Amino acid sequence: MSVKECDHHTGRKRILFQRIFWGIIVFLFLVLLTILLIWAILRPTKPTFILSDITVSAFNATQPNLLTTNFQITLMSRNPNDHIGIYYDRLDTYITYRSQQITYRTSIPPSYQGHKEVDVWSPGVYGTDVPVAPFNFQTLSQDQSNGNFYAIVKVDGRVRWKVGTFISGHYHLYVQCPAYISVRNDGTGVDMGANGAYIGANVVKYQIDRRCSVSL
Repeated sequence: MSVKECDHHTGRKRILFQRIFWGIIVFLFLVLLTILLIWAILRPTKPTFILSDITVSAFNATQPNLLTTNFQITLMSRNPNDHIGIYYDRLDTYITYRSQQITYRTSIPPSYQGHKEVDVWSPGVYGTDVPVAPFNFQTLSQDQSNGNFYAIVKVDGRVRWKVGTFISGHYHLYVQCPAYISVRNDGTGVDMGANGAYIGANVVKYQIDRRCSVSL
């Protein structure tokens, strides 16, 4: 075989590889463009969260720099999208005071939320002898003496979007729900306050019904 024939075959292979390569690139581009167009047309909207109520059965800040609490919260989540479902792959809820976490994290079971669906979760959130920074404990004790406690219920998780058979990658979900709670100023339990109702011995349920901020 002559040198010219070898060069001829090598050139044909190079052209064939280039065509295959660019064919794959164009195909992937069209697939991504289709997904982006569908995404832009459907315009996914982040879910809405409402903190419905908080039940308090323990709130004790009498020990120096230690806090014991026991809450049960009710959260409502709504998917506002007409054609997009939401996978809640991980949801952890906890309570903070002045940017410090004062309860353990409680996991909410994974779930799928269909179009326009509403889910209701009622996890228990608590902490036993949780260390509190001295500067926070001082204001916390003062709040308890005053009978009012301001907290933020937080939800930290990961979600995915479902459009038809397409499922997106994970997105970080961050929810904040502010809440004012009345607490008994002698440290022995909780007080009913203006928006509470006794449902048991030293157990008070507070109606909050406040919309939460949601970030994705």
